[in-house]
Amino acid sequence: MFLFKLIAGAIANLAILGVPLFALAGTWDWWRAWVLLGVVLLGTILSVATLPRSLLEERLKPPMQGGQPRADKIILILLLTAMTGLILFVPLDVFHWHLAGSPGEFVSSVGLVLFASGWWVSYVALKQNAFATAVVRHQAERQHVVIHTGLYKIVRHPMYAGGVLLMIGMPLWLESNAASLFAVVPVGTLILRVQVEERFLKRELEGYHDYTSKVRYRLIPFLW
Repeated sequence: MFLFKLIAGAIANLAILGVPLFALAGTWDWWRAWVLLGVVLLGTILSVATLPRSLLEERLKPPMQGGQPRADKIILILLLTAMTGLILFVPLDVFHWHLAGSPGEFVSSVGLVLFASGWWVSYVALKQNAFATAVVRHQAERQHVVIHTGLYKIVRHPMYAGGVLLMIGMPLWLESNAASLFAVVPVGTLILRVQVEERFLKRELEGYHDYTSKVRYRLIPFLW
C-alpha cells in the first residue's frame, strides 16, 4: 500500500504540473515544458529513493489534519490556489495572451537553473529535517525537536526558500515575463505562511524561540 501511494503521489506531481500546461497550451510540442517535467521526475525519483519512509508517509497525508492551526489551513488553501493560478497563467500567456513578451535565452536559462536549484534546496532540507511535513503542527507522537544543523543553520525555512526559487524559475524557463511577475502572489502567500508557522512553533515547540534568536534569517540570508 505504501509503495502504491508513493507511485500515485509521483504520478500526481507530474500530472498537476503537466496536464494544465499542455492542455492550456493546446499542443504537446513544447520542449521547454518537457524539460521542466523531466526535472520534476528526476527530483521525485531521488526523493522517493532516499528520504526516510517516516517522512514520506507524513507528507502523503492530507493537507488538512488534526492539531493544525486554523490559520495554517486558510493560508494553505490560499497558497495552493495561488500556485495553481501560476501554473495556469504560464501557458495562457505563452501561447495566447503574450502580455509582457518573453525573456531572452540567457534569462530563460537562468530560470531553469533556479527551478532545478529550488528542487535541490527543498530536497536537502527534507533530508536534514525529518519533521518537515506538509502541514504546520506539533508532531509530539514523533518526538518533534528543533533542527538547527545543515541548511537550518543558514535560514529557518530552507524548504520554503527552495519553493521561492521554483516559483520564480518556472515561468522564466517557460518564457513568460508576465507569469514571472504573477509569481509574487504565491511567494507572498508563502511568506504569510512562514509567519503563521513561526508563531505556532514558538508557542508549541520547545526550543524554537531560542532557535529564532540564533538563526536570524527566515528565507534569504542577510535579507529576511
